[in-house]
Amino acid sequence: MLRTAASDAGRAYKQQLLDLLDIQAGQTALDVGCGPGTDLPALAERVGDSGMVIGVDRDPAMLIQARERTGDLDQVEVREGDVHALPLVPGTVDRAKADRVLMHVAEPADALAQLHRTTRPGARVGLAEPDWDTLIVDTEDLETSRAFTRFITAEIVRNATIGRSLARLAEQAGFHVDTVLGTTPVFQDFHEADHTLGLGRNMQKAISDGHIDRDRGRRWFDGLSQGPFYASFTLVSVICSR
Repeated sequence: MLRTAASDAGRAYKQQLLDLLDIQAGQTALDVGCGPGTDLPALAERVGDSGMVIGVDRDPAMLIQARERTGDLDQVEVREGDVHALPLVPGTVDRAKADRVLMHVAEPADALAQLHRTTRPGARVGLAEPDWDTLIVDTEDLETSRAFTRFITAEIVRNATIGRSLARLAEQAGFHVDTVLGTTPVFQDFHEADHTLGLGRNMQKAISDGHIDRDRGRRWFDGLSQGPFYASFTLVSVICSR
């Protein structure tokens, strides 16, 4: 479920998120849950040599990759830390983003409070999260598709419907919501969807855990590769200001 950004629609929403953040040269930009540092070079290009980019993640393996990816970028600093206790001085960040991070954290409201604490007045923050309740997979067996989506939202993703709550949670954290956008990544290639959404892997887990009948689940998955394929979900992006 984490590979959404690799699709065409994923790349488009990430570019849109960066554009709406309106990052300026000389600013300090924060990437919360930076993972392997995929977005850090793009942030560094926008802040320029006079700015600073801080990537924060708690996974040691991700931190290694992020540091390797940005080793030649002097304005990038990668820090180990948790989104619930960001390792930054309060009021020092001009631009921040959290992309598909809040769906995994223990307390999204606390994470947003941390973002509010670390940003300065006038700062801009970009948030992007899926709403996995909107995941649809076209098959003749509609009930199994619905059962698959229910399994994803109930058992696989911690905060599966966080996308729809972003604007409300951001306002509750003290931000002013400027823009709310919905993007619908569409998959017409079965293999891309299976890789990105984990259709086979998650169906097998649903069967193993007793949520979907084995024969019915296998027929559902085997039928996806036969003929035209369609799957989609909604990803919500919110731009807010301090």
